[in-house]
Amino acid sequence: MKIFSYAELFAYKRAFDVVRGVYRITKSFPVDEQYGLTSQLRRAAVSVPANIAEGYVQGSKAYINFLRIALGSATEIATLLQISMELEYCSSKDFEEINGINTETIKLLTTYIARLKSY
Repeated sequence: MKIFSYAELFAYKRAFDVVRGVYRITKSFPVDEQYGLTSQLRRAAVSVPANIAEGYVQGSKAYINFLRIALGSATEIATLLQISMELEYCSSKDFEEINGINTETIKLLTTYIARLKSY
């Protein structure tokens, strides 16, 4: 099946689900984290689908680099979510839900990168 748009990619869709979840949970973070953990987590989350989209339109050589950047941001999200849970800013239920989707995104990005490198 030919993909005609980055929005059709499953990794993009899952990354967008992570963005929704991150924005939902960070609404309840302490106000004094607005420019700290809240901002950093939101920026990392937005970075993943944005880099998937930007790389897709750049072409195959650049695409791998953009996917690597997205992968780095997804890994950052995992760490920031763990910190958020440890600081009790989010529930373990929210952590498990969002981190699970993020882990799936990481696996998809890793697979995309490996497949593109083999061509």
